Amino acid sequence: MAYKGLDRITVSDIEALGIESEAAKRLHATLTNIIQNYGPATPHTWRNITAHVLSPELPFSFHQMLYYGCYKDFGPDPPAWLPDSETANLTNVGQLLERRGKEFLGSRYKDPMSSFSDFQEFSVSNPEVYWKAVLDEMNASFSVPPQCILRENLSGDGQLSVPGGQWLPGAFGNPAKNCLSLNRKRSLNDTMVIWRDEGNDDLPLNKMTLKELHTEVWLVAHALKALGLEKGSAIAIDMPMHVNSVIIYLAIVLAGYVVVSIADSFAPPEISTRLKISEAKAIFTQDLIVRGEKSLPLYSKIVAAQSPMAIVILTKGSNSSMKLRDGDISWHDFLETVKDFKEDEFAAVEQPIEAFTNILFSSGTTGEPKAIPWTHATPFKAAADAWCHMDIRIGDVVSWPTNLGWMMGPWLVYASLLNGASIALYNGSPLGSGFPKFVQDAKVTMLGVIPSIVRTWKSTNSVSGYDWSTIRCFGSTGEASNVDEYLWLMGRARYKPIIEYCGGTEIGGGFVSGSLLQAQSLAAFSTPAMGCSLFILGNDGVPIPQNEPGVGELALGPLMFGASSTLLNADHYDVYFKEMPVWNGKVLRRHGDVFERTSRGYYHAHGRADDTMNLGGIKVSSVEIERICNEVDSDVLETAAIGVPPAVGGPEQLVLAVVFKNSDNQTADLNQLRTSFNSAVQKKLNPLFKVSRVVPLPSLPRTATNKVMRRILRQQYAQLDQSAKL
Repeated sequence: MAYKGLDRITVSDIEALGIESEAAKRLHATLTNIIQNYGPATPHTWRNITAHVLSPELPFSFHQMLYYGCYKDFGPDPPAWLPDSETANLTNVGQLLERRGKEFLGSRYKDPMSSFSDFQEFSVSNPEVYWKAVLDEMNASFSVPPQCILRENLSGDGQLSVPGGQWLPGAFGNPAKNCLSLNRKRSLNDTMVIWRDEGNDDLPLNKMTLKELHTEVWLVAHALKALGLEKGSAIAIDMPMHVNSVIIYLAIVLAGYVVVSIADSFAPPEISTRLKISEAKAIFTQDLIVRGEKSLPLYSKIVAAQSPMAIVILTKGSNSSMKLRDGDISWHDFLETVKDFKEDEFAAVEQPIEAFTNILFSSGTTGEPKAIPWTHATPFKAAADAWCHMDIRIGDVVSWPTNLGWMMGPWLVYASLLNGASIALYNGSPLGSGFPKFVQDAKVTMLGVIPSIVRTWKSTNSVSGYDWSTIRCFGSTGEASNVDEYLWLMGRARYKPIIEYCGGTEIGGGFVSGSLLQAQSLAAFSTPAMGCSLFILGNDGVPIPQNEPGVGELALGPLMFGASSTLLNADHYDVYFKEMPVWNGKVLRRHGDVFERTSRGYYHAHGRADDTMNLGGIKVSSVEIERICNEVDSDVLETAAIGVPPAVGGPEQLVLAVVFKNSDNQTADLNQLRTSFNSAVQKKLNPLFKVSRVVPLPSLPRTATNKVMRRILRQQYAQLDQSAKL
């Protein structure tokens, strides 16, 4: 759709969007005044529009009219949010730079906003100084302090013998103890966990103070010790993200054991695979998962997976006489064994920094999932990202719909508690109206999302009427986001910034992100994460110059605090470093995503390197095509683009799988839709590209972390094509 420039928008244009006449006149008058002061097409014009014109109650079409009208001729990466110096100076990073900026950067230091990029580069080139400063800011404590921050272990030829180096060598500690510690960030009466169960949306919130959290975690740790398991044993958790799962998680780590993370959506074979790889000695679970009117079995899946001893929580209202396997134990009986220890402090088991705290798994879309251990350093990487990029601090309330089976579950625990913030947990689906109400009632200040959740909220308007004014910023991860959907999301909280965040389980956090000290553009990253360096590889496999725009496979600098250095069921060096280019004496770390650095210095994710296709000799990512096609027809919910080689040979053909908003849509004219897709792709991307076929699907195949499995689509299409020929 073509949008007018702001100075050409009339009262009638505003009324045509369904806005009542008097309101349209007032809005137009305010808009005219902003244009007179800031011009019709500048970032400051847009900032004032979001502050003085737009509100969540106004039609989203009006938000779009002003956004696209303001940035009509701006080019790529228009800023949807701008920081101001006063707010930037109050962020965690801003305050650190105000105190120590000249010490870190010398004469280059000006102020937190203009010096942020220099500080990011400093964090890479001076890891000893940077990480000591940030760990001090987070009040990280170790029973035995590290001998240094980083030991690089150079071999005789000047290259790293251990590509990732050794971080905090010699240190002993316990991250769960740090989560529960009293320091200048909090008191015993501070709220640490806020939660609500789905269906109780009109009841008061449940809250747990630091003192109460101490008591609960200590009791579970005493009960774990009473099981007589060897120190360092692996203990699985397969439960929804609820207050009990957080307590259990912290207790396992506090008592010197290793958490095995298993998503509650997994089928028995997937559970069994993870239990065997990790050699788990016990598992925490519950009998059922209650979602609205549905009760989904969980304990029976654990039994079918032939798990070791299970400690089973009985959900409220379930049959308390449910029969357990021989050797399994109810949660009540588990705690009853140590009832005399209630209120007794549990002495944290301090371990070497390289000891494991958590075994997590890759999505496992191809073959056996990689088993990725987190060490005692990894939690501080997660928390440092939150401290630096999402500005999480004491008094904040952090919510992110997730599960301990995926890295964002443990990330949420550490990002919140190590920074003195509260965790907000909704025990139910985030897709209905109950979750948006919970965000309002809990006064969430940092809300994490994945794009598919936002897509559902927007299509159902389930957040309408709820007050999200306490939100200071959003976080987004999991998949490539969409400009219109995220413009809509920002508008629900009166245009608070969205911090795009991309990383991986093996990193313990992110390698590229956004910042509250930089202008944020929709569906774009503004900076490498603190302490991380990014390299975009050219067609020759050599990194392109770091400040030049370009597209290619992403590689990472090897020295990343908290990143994995081993895998339980694969050769870590072969997976991440083998045959990677060497840069300044260091072998780069493989990541596997295609990334673009734009002319304005932003980064865009274009999916996995194996999600690129070759159309007529031109490489293009699926995400680029999908972004365009998702906007072509209002009946389309989402698309997935795949390149399929014809059975008879020849260049790849572009096939689009389409999911309609109305899953019963049987009347769509697929030929007309293909024509519309072609027109949009050829106009906006490349005139030589051509959509060969449109295939309607009820839903796209996804990993449990919500990534589209285009490989599965390619296989399905090949089978469909073969069947048609037969």
